[in-house]
Amino acid sequence: MLQVKTPEEALRLIETEFSPIGGHTETVPLEAALGRVLAQDVCANEYVPDFDRSTVDGYALRAADTFGCSDAIPAILNLVGEVQMGEQTDLALPRGACAYVPTGGAIPAGADCMVMIEYTEDYGDGTIGILKPGAPGLNLIFRGDDVRPGQTVLHAGSVLTPPELGALAAVGQTAVPVRMPLRVAVLSTGDELVPPEQTPGPGQVRDVNAPMLSALLRQYGAEPVFYGIVSDDEAQLRRITAKAASECDAVLLSGGSSAGVKDAACRIIASLGAVLFHGVAIKPGKPTILGKAGNTPIVGLPGHPVAAYFVSKLFVLPLLARLEGRVLKNHPVRAVLTENLGANHGRAQINACTLSERDGALSAAPIRSKSGLITQLAEADGYLLIDRDCEGLPKGAPVDVYWNL
Repeated sequence: MLQVKTPEEALRLIETEFSPIGGHTETVPLEAALGRVLAQDVCANEYVPDFDRSTVDGYALRAADTFGCSDAIPAILNLVGEVQMGEQTDLALPRGACAYVPTGGAIPAGADCMVMIEYTEDYGDGTIGILKPGAPGLNLIFRGDDVRPGQTVLHAGSVLTPPELGALAAVGQTAVPVRMPLRVAVLSTGDELVPPEQTPGPGQVRDVNAPMLSALLRQYGAEPVFYGIVSDDEAQLRRITAKAASECDAVLLSGGSSAGVKDAACRIIASLGAVLFHGVAIKPGKPTILGKAGNTPIVGLPGHPVAAYFVSKLFVLPLLARLEGRVLKNHPVRAVLTENLGANHGRAQINACTLSERDGALSAAPIRSKSGLITQLAEADGYLLIDRDCEGLPKGAPVDVYWNL
């Protein structure tokens, strides 16, 4: 019998038993940093922007000069000039004056707001009619509104997406310190497995887990290293697992994790270092193993593809994030169940689902599947979790759905 951990206990063990890997960093140009993990905090040494600027096309003015104006009673202001894009302005606005400023242009001294050109009239005699009152700060970005010197722009562990790269460009950070991608070994075990390009014989199946897990690792930002399909030979499996653990930052051993006679993964991991747990109170994925050889984590995944996928999403990715010092984000969306969904009492349950919009709200339709049926998982938009102490959820119940992406 397996002595199972709860999912929460498994995640706590990941946090306590493993630490971020140090020293695996490099510096890349900004254009090559997409999807990489920032290795150190980036602080600004300048103001962004470095001047007060307009967010609209219109007229810079003193808000007090427009109080109470309207279409019927416009405020009449003297036009004293125009600001050119990309140039510093020497204009200064006295009371009762305005200046034309394009979007992004510098604000003249004395102005405290911008009124959009749509709410003005040019009378052609050097005066401008303001048809809508302004307020101090209206349509302005002030010096340092975005970033000030000494401010942390991005923290170490941030995954660099397009907005983050834009923030780095804004402060002139064109050489980016990033962590080297984790090298993660992928091993498939089982006498019944053949490569995807081979036609299975009697009692054989194609290896689904290796391509699926490798793709998941690439999507995360890690580098998968495939060590092949290993037969149910304990000595050979131990030798290849030891080699993978010495060459990679983590090892994913797919298959051989249950309690059968030929399922040797637990014994092999124990012989190489330590088994931290064997079994998680979750369905599918109960026979999951976590161990380590030295400081290298080894995860024994279930052989069934759906179980291997969900365990990887729930535990392997947080493990890799821990090793990398990455801030892992996986925000769910709120939806309502389209039908009753029973659960297995005593184990947390993962259910794939499809999402659709009904009456302005998201609906989640559970996919009735088994842990070996990967093609049904391919139809899913995401998955939901049912707590181990819950025996099911009724139709219409609100649920959190995590995207497959």
